[in-house]
Amino acid sequence: QVQLVESGGGLVQAGGSLRLSCTASGRTFSSYGMGWFRQAPGKERELVAAISHTGVNTYYADSVKERFTIVRDNFKSTVYLRMYSLKPEDTGVYYCAQNRGIGLQYREVDFASWGQGTQVTVSS
Repeated sequence: QVQLVESGGGLVQAGGSLRLSCTASGRTFSSYGMGWFRQAPGKERELVAAISHTGVNTYYADSVKERFTIVRDNFKSTVYLRMYSLKPEDTGVYYCAQNRGIGLQYREVDFASWGQGTQVTVSS
């Protein structure tokens, strides 16, 4: 069983930046791909970024390409989401998740473990 703990959310003005962190414990972190999802008020949860177990392969939703970067540090069992040029539509609860295998996954059902979420609010 793995535990995922997110941090780094907060309130930021449009155009600002934030870095989210997710630290894992309880399972070999480097053996699994990771993802960041977000859920905006009144909307379904969506995948915004994913990374393979080595960090070589990444995926970004179209809405965040060129603005968000996902990286991982397997020595620290931590995955990061760096967010730049934030927009009000980036507001939501951001969840870290660990998938069931080594590669990239895109569907919620393919992620076995979830963090508790961290709120990101972007004011206009």
